[in-house]
Amino acid sequence: MKMIVAPLLRIFFRPWLEGEENIPTEGAAIIASNHLSFSDSFFFPALIKRRVTFIAKAEYFNTPGLKGRLTAAFFKGVGQLPVDRSGVRGAGEAAIRSAIAVLERGELFGVYPEGTRSPDGKLYRGKVGGLARVALATGAPVIPVAMIDTEKVQPPGQVVPNFGIRPGIRIGRPLDFSRYQGMENDRFILRSVTDEVMYEIMRLSGQEYVDIYATAAKRQIADEKKKADAERRAAAKAEKAEAAEAEKAAAAEAEKAAEAEKTAEAQKTAEADKETGSA
Repeated sequence: MKMIVAPLLRIFFRPWLEGEENIPTEGAAIIASNHLSFSDSFFFPALIKRRVTFIAKAEYFNTPGLKGRLTAAFFKGVGQLPVDRSGVRGAGEAAIRSAIAVLERGELFGVYPEGTRSPDGKLYRGKVGGLARVALATGAPVIPVAMIDTEKVQPPGQVVPNFGIRPGIRIGRPLDFSRYQGMENDRFILRSVTDEVMYEIMRLSGQEYVDIYATAAKRQIADEKKKADAERRAAAKAEKAEAAEAEKAAAAEAEKAAEAEKTAEAQKTAEADKETGSA
């Protein structure tokens, strides 16, 4: 990652890094970052000097097919921890225990407090639980990190990255929550810690903050898209029906005109015959 991927990223994207001095050269610390793109998992670990272990969704480790196997090999190779986000009982606790073990070894542990990638580049509410509980259980400082423009390099759902865009990483000063140590079971304290971290990420990134969870925003966006698609289909159907009705009316009008012309022609012939008979 450091020897091969990092030089390639520097050559092709020229990413900038600001505030690396805020990451301690040794000892445990929690890296809390916004999450804009799949490429976040490449840029940040590759560009900082120390190794950082992030939690990654379990789908990155168990997706079938060649792409799935390559993705799993990459995440296992860089020491990432799988976490089941399906709501299976005990999955969250296992992830927290794994995170605490990483910190107890004096290493860096990384987490995306939003829980998933932003669907539109905005910063969403941090999830209460993992980040705050691990911070209070271990006493490790929390270092806020802002990934900038990585969603332009690789938008969600896009495999091939966009070149010509220069992303950045801005690292903030460590946040000390030792004043709350031993209060990791107080949900109000957990929310306070999480919100403080999210505020610092917002300040570093300059993102617009939305006080709902990103997962809810994704559902809302999907519902709005579904509604818009249904409205488009209904409008297209109505337009098609209107065109058919107009075509039917035009055909009827043409038939009526033809009938009138036929009647006029018959009347004209009758009058001609009458004149001939009189003569």
